[in-house]
Amino acid sequence: MRYFALATDYDGTLAEDGKVSAHTLRALRKLRESGRRVLLVTGRELPQLQTLMPDLSVFDLVVAENGAIVYDPTQQDEEDIANPARDDFIAALRKKKVEPLSVGRSIIATFKPNDIVVHETIREMGLDLQIVFNKEAVMVLPPGVNKASGMKDALGRLGLSRHNVAGVGDAENDFAFLELCETSVAVENAIPKLKESVDLVTKGARGAGVRELVRRILRDDLRSIDSTVARHRLVLATDLDGNSVTVPVHGTNLLLTGSSGGGKSTMAKILMERLVDAGYQFCVIDPEGDYEDFEAAVVLGDGDHVPSSNEVLQLLRDPTQNAIVNLLGVPMDQRPEAFGKLLKDLQEMRARTGRPHWLFVDESHHVLPRENAVAAHSLPQRLENTVFITYQASLMLREALEHIEYVFAVGDDPMSSLADFIKTMGLKHAGRVKTEPGEGVMWRKGRQAQRIVLGSTRFQHRRHRRKYAEGTLLPEEMFYFRGPEAKLNLMAQNLAVFAQTAIGIDDETWQYHLRRHDYSKWFRDVIKDPELADEVVPIERKRRLSAQESRRAVLDGIMRRYTVSVPEPTEERAKSA
Repeated sequence: MRYFALATDYDGTLAEDGKVSAHTLRALRKLRESGRRVLLVTGRELPQLQTLMPDLSVFDLVVAENGAIVYDPTQQDEEDIANPARDDFIAALRKKKVEPLSVGRSIIATFKPNDIVVHETIREMGLDLQIVFNKEAVMVLPPGVNKASGMKDALGRLGLSRHNVAGVGDAENDFAFLELCETSVAVENAIPKLKESVDLVTKGARGAGVRELVRRILRDDLRSIDSTVARHRLVLATDLDGNSVTVPVHGTNLLLTGSSGGGKSTMAKILMERLVDAGYQFCVIDPEGDYEDFEAAVVLGDGDHVPSSNEVLQLLRDPTQNAIVNLLGVPMDQRPEAFGKLLKDLQEMRARTGRPHWLFVDESHHVLPRENAVAAHSLPQRLENTVFITYQASLMLREALEHIEYVFAVGDDPMSSLADFIKTMGLKHAGRVKTEPGEGVMWRKGRQAQRIVLGSTRFQHRRHRRKYAEGTLLPEEMFYFRGPEAKLNLMAQNLAVFAQTAIGIDDETWQYHLRRHDYSKWFRDVIKDPELADEVVPIERKRRLSAQESRRAVLDGIMRRYTVSVPEPTEERAKSA
């Protein structure tokens, strides 16, 4: 299964005149019975929504106020994930007779043409607020708060990736969250610009369109539209005319084969980089420790330590994290069994969450050797989004090779490497292709071999990351803990010192910089880690978190990405600082 969740707008999408039909509710329940989740993403204030639809239990989570609130109908628990609406701004609008005026926890809403007065008031007061339109509705929210930010928070709570979500909407304020979804859909009655931008437009309007989308998800998991969505393919090389050579982002298996030092690892890293760029999660099984320097993943294990499945799965629970599992500490004859156990656990995780999206098996002949009963028993009947890497396919388990749809052969004699696979599988001859240095061969099941030009990898060595963890930044790059009224001047020249200082400073100083978003800004602008910054932004916005809770959350994000040792914060330490 690829689509584990449907995210849907309310007014004009699910609902007509504020009401959802019984037919549409039955369709949503049927979708949930298939093991999928349903998220409501709406601009409505929660009390309004509960009046219109008293039973919200058909939804796993509700994102209300255009991304400012997340509500759990089962637990009847709601959480503000944005700053509250400003009283002085509300008073100014009322003084200017802006009517109607609806005030939620964070959202302030009215209708056109009041947007002119609203904009003038924001400018006059020098406020950092944004205006969001929803057809005739005008919504005012804190900066950065939209349906996409709210949906990210909701997906994090469910442990799901945006790449496992289909989304449907109808209006301007739906652009943000639909762009986040793996497949974006507009109902027939949607505004023209939204219909032009999405992957699919339903034939039915409003609830009928949502029911149509549900049927398509249940029928084929939306495989029927993959060929029409360009971003659902990954570029791995080019042909001789410079055209992109691509593979599907979902539903296929690859073999990278060729002589040692011929470019297999480079091709694997190119594919990993494409996945990183698009935000897909991957896990690399690395028997020989060849991928330790790939910056965009966390290495687990070494020659002395064999990582457990629990370690791997714990890391992969975060959809933004990629794992490289180093099996160098496993004796050669025990690698098939160790791999089999890990593969079983990874497949179970995939069945629950759809992740990791891709699995790389380097030195596949080590963990899936030919005519090995243990290896054969470990393979599932269905395998998708897996890349096998070996210098000689005939040394691999035949049952594994049967899953292959694409072969990329590189090295000194790519055609010989491809021929080894073709002969092993008893397939028809793939044709003759002559290659030059820097070229390879791509073969797709049932087709002739194709000459390709290999690309280059831009991966960075992990030592560059150590600069920020342990090195010394320039004075203008360092973080300075000053606190209110600049009472302090504590300098952090790297992440290790930042973490140590953060533990020791008083709560007032910590909260001062947190509320100003100073931490995420430093991580983004100086440390050059936008993923860490994006993780910290919601922490900075959550007013309910205590200083100790927010401190721990920020430091946990650092420690997951960098080799930084931080003592546990204690109330005694914070009080004494």
